[in-house]
Amino acid sequence: MRRLALLLTILTFPAPADELPVTGVVMSSSGLMQVDRGATLPADASATFHVPVEAVDDVLKSLLVRDPAGTVEGVRLPARDLAAEAFRGLPLKPDDFENRAALLNALRGQVVEAGGTTGRIGEAAETEKGLRLALITPAGVTSVLLGDGAEARLQDAALATRVARAAEALATARGEDGRLIEVLLRGTSPREVAVTTVLPAPVWKPSWRLVVPSSGSPSQARLQGWAVVENLSGADWDRVRLTLVSGEAASLHQPLYEPIRVPRQELPLRVAEGVRVEADTGPRPVPPPPAAEPMSRSRAYEAARAAPAPVAQAAAPALAAASAGRIAFTLPSPVSMRAGMTANLPFLDVELPAERVWWIQDLVARHPLQAVRITNASAGTLPDGIVTVFGAENAEAGAWLGDAEMRALPSGQPRLLAFGRDRDVLVTSSRHEAQRAVAASFRPGQVALKTLQTEELALAIDPRGARGPLLIDLPRREGARPLFPVQSEGDYGLRHRAALDGTPVTLRLAFEREAEQLVTIWDAGLGDPLLLSWRSIEVQPTLRRLPGGPGTLESLRAALDGMPPDAPGRDPLARLTESMAQARTLLDAFTAQWRAYATAEAALNRARAAAEDRSGAAKEEARRALNRASLEVEQAGTRADNAWEAWQRAVQGVLASTPR
Repeated sequence: MRRLALLLTILTFPAPADELPVTGVVMSSSGLMQVDRGATLPADASATFHVPVEAVDDVLKSLLVRDPAGTVEGVRLPARDLAAEAFRGLPLKPDDFENRAALLNALRGQVVEAGGTTGRIGEAAETEKGLRLALITPAGVTSVLLGDGAEARLQDAALATRVARAAEALATARGEDGRLIEVLLRGTSPREVAVTTVLPAPVWKPSWRLVVPSSGSPSQARLQGWAVVENLSGADWDRVRLTLVSGEAASLHQPLYEPIRVPRQELPLRVAEGVRVEADTGPRPVPPPPAAEPMSRSRAYEAARAAPAPVAQAAAPALAAASAGRIAFTLPSPVSMRAGMTANLPFLDVELPAERVWWIQDLVARHPLQAVRITNASAGTLPDGIVTVFGAENAEAGAWLGDAEMRALPSGQPRLLAFGRDRDVLVTSSRHEAQRAVAASFRPGQVALKTLQTEELALAIDPRGARGPLLIDLPRREGARPLFPVQSEGDYGLRHRAALDGTPVTLRLAFEREAEQLVTIWDAGLGDPLLLSWRSIEVQPTLRRLPGGPGTLESLRAALDGMPPDAPGRDPLARLTESMAQARTLLDAFTAQWRAYATAEAALNRARAAAEDRSGAAKEEARRALNRASLEVEQAGTRADNAWEAWQRAVQGVLASTPR
């Protein structure tokens, strides 16, 4: 495209000072990054540096200046919407800078001097010979042909300055995603100036390499920590001091860079209300009303190979400094990274006490997990991270065994890291529940049995010759106490430790809780059993509610059979059970007599009906049968009465054997 030099009023700006270099970076696990900058500045020089646009809010919030011999006068930076502010009030818009004809056409009416002619811009158009510019002069319209390198100069110096700033703002907005921050300083001599800012940044990501010993007695594991770091600060790092902080600091954001306008209530102008009149069109016929319508959700491999070379030594260890709720690892050597680069840097290399164990989390799993139990012997908390586990000895030497997750590990505390499943060790589980009475107490018409309910988990384990510790995690049972040794408690529940000696074994892990069982001797709703008449009740459905009735004796016998000999209340319970057994025998005898009575009564009813239906000699025979049936009912009733009274005497024994 042909170029046109649109000469505007030339503004001379001082060349910006070199950016304040980065001297130190502190990367936090909270998603923020502290950037320290510093240099020796001459008197009255400003401190400048670039930051990404999205970081300006945090810069304005956190900027800290250290100037021992100067004064801070403020901070300057371009507006948030730089182009919009630059074009405000201009007869231009950003699209007008696409070509020279569009720019001149947008400036129609402005006075320019071009090709020796001065006039107002009428129209501009590209032709094969160049740009043809129509100028309106006092004498009329003049056409000027401008070739490459020709000049057009705006006569309005103020407008020229604003157009120049708009062009500069447009170039800045299109070419940069950052803003230049200028800290205005006033000083009388050169001095060391430092600026600290806190910017949003990707969290640094720790990962771990753990070289574990083979199974057997406790030993040492080697833990190496590496940190993935991204430099998205917008500035190059040249031999900066890098610190990695792990903690949970509160992080807040506020839109300080965004222009905020408070909405206001708009008050309408009060004007005279217009008068509106609908013209009268005269009367019309009224139509009749319409009719109403109805509503209507890898196994770790082991490689047997030649022993590899020892693990390389990491760089000098980072300097770890712990404080309340945080730990900072300062790398021993300066770090250099260009803006936009990613690095993986070692920051820790320690020996930790370690022990290979089997670990059962899933109580129905067929094989246990392979795990290592490490203890943080360092001075500070080790942050969360993924752990890659390698073997150190024998067939595992140098082999990748699996991956694990390590949660934040405070100093002195242990962690279990599971990295695979051992398919050589077999586990089978089963559950059993039982209940037994351990004491008895007595209430009117009831026996209160204190019971112990046991829930047992049995784990049959065949280690196939392997030896070592086994850790088992079990969930807590509300209100129950474990009958096995508990090594520790945590979010995982209760942890039990056992030792496998190479031979099959069954581990029994039981919980026990106390409960109360009430056994009703008789139903108080029937009243006093000694005053109860069998003739006034429905016998069959009432039997279970009577002393000695079905169910009660069986419950007492079951409780007595499982109760320890020295259990409280056992002897009274034994006497009561014996009395209840006698009552049961007599109640069964009464039941038999009652059934005989019911049979006789049914026969009597049939005989009565027959006597009424017969006549003559047959009627006389029917009357004799009726008399016999009446006598049988009377005798059966007497036998039932006697059996009931015998049962009531047995009930007196039950009452006598029940403690008050």
